[in-house]
Amino acid sequence: MSMHQSPSNGPREGLAEAGLRPLIRNLETDNIADLATKANAMGDVVRLWYGEGDIVTPPFIREAAAASMNAGDTFYVPDMRGRAELVAALARYQTTLHGRPIGEDRSTVTPGGMQAVHLAMMLVCDPGQNVVYVEPQWPNIRHAITLAGGRPIAVGLDMTVHRPRLDLDRLFAACDESTAAICFSSPCNPTGWTASADELAAILDFARARGIWVISDEVYNRLWFGNEAAAPSMMRLAEPEDRVLTVNSFSKAWAMTGWRVGWLGHPPSIQPVLSAVTQYVNSGTAAFVQAGAAAALKEGEPLVAEIRERCRSGLDAAYEILSEIPSVHLPEKPLGGIYAFFRLEGEDDSRAACRRILEEAKVGLAPGFMFGEAARPFLRMCVFRDTGTVREAAGRIAAALR
Repeated sequence: MSMHQSPSNGPREGLAEAGLRPLIRNLETDNIADLATKANAMGDVVRLWYGEGDIVTPPFIREAAAASMNAGDTFYVPDMRGRAELVAALARYQTTLHGRPIGEDRSTVTPGGMQAVHLAMMLVCDPGQNVVYVEPQWPNIRHAITLAGGRPIAVGLDMTVHRPRLDLDRLFAACDESTAAICFSSPCNPTGWTASADELAAILDFARARGIWVISDEVYNRLWFGNEAAAPSMMRLAEPEDRVLTVNSFSKAWAMTGWRVGWLGHPPSIQPVLSAVTQYVNSGTAAFVQAGAAAALKEGEPLVAEIRERCRSGLDAAYEILSEIPSVHLPEKPLGGIYAFFRLEGEDDSRAACRRILEEAKVGLAPGFMFGEAARPFLRMCVFRDTGTVREAAGRIAAALR
């Protein structure tokens, strides 16, 4: 080819994409961002589509991280389990919370709950195997299964009853010889459905009998409105060497979404393998971020209580106003989580419903279709906000729908 040949004969735009792995190339990109982009040109929009609160991480956490950084903690953390201070704090915190000994060898620090989900899938799911999961479900779970090479199999909650209900017989019947794990979130994003202790015990017994794993996403575990400090947890039931992985994060209950720090609970015996995988995937979590997380555990119980009450008050406000709108169908108020999850009578297209509410009420909600077939007609409203903001948003929706 002549050195003066026109570059127009080079690779066409987008041609490289065809060389990507098919499962990567075909990942869904239809998400809340589409509505958020539309809202940018509107102004005065109450944005309740993301699962994020309105509280800036408190000073005692920020200052611990800043002190660590200023002390020079800007190097690798050699121990892939995490910084010793945080690993010890996690053991103390979980032992107290769950009322049984949870050793330091049962937790690994991760750069966020999402990384913990990916590590869990990488550990247990071979390409070609399936993971049976409960939906409606945070879409990242489904995609993490796919990215691990697994096949996601959804078992829907019964959303036709007043309180979403899990049919354990259907869940167990969906498992076959190729099932690597059962995965669920409790309390759930987006429904607030929470597995009872009896349901958790039944799932654990089934998994033990079949030799499969349980992956329990417990990110909303502390945002629970029952009589105890936390929602029922697999950590209270599982023996150390049960095939149970629990996903957790500092994002919600400690107002640390942007920090990207969480942890994976696991059997002690897999710690060496998990450390190796962590080394090759992310080489650990920043030391000064871990210092902030340790401070959150040591001093953060009043903060957790404040956030829990903020969510409870927001949910109460949303239900008080939305329940007065004849066209709004609300399930029984959930016992956990940070969302009101409802549908509009006669409207099966949640995308269209969200667009309508955005345009007419200037309130941003998340469309239910993203959370699976069982959630297709529903809308998700984040209530982790100042109660006045939630009231304002619900009032706008009421005015628009009337």
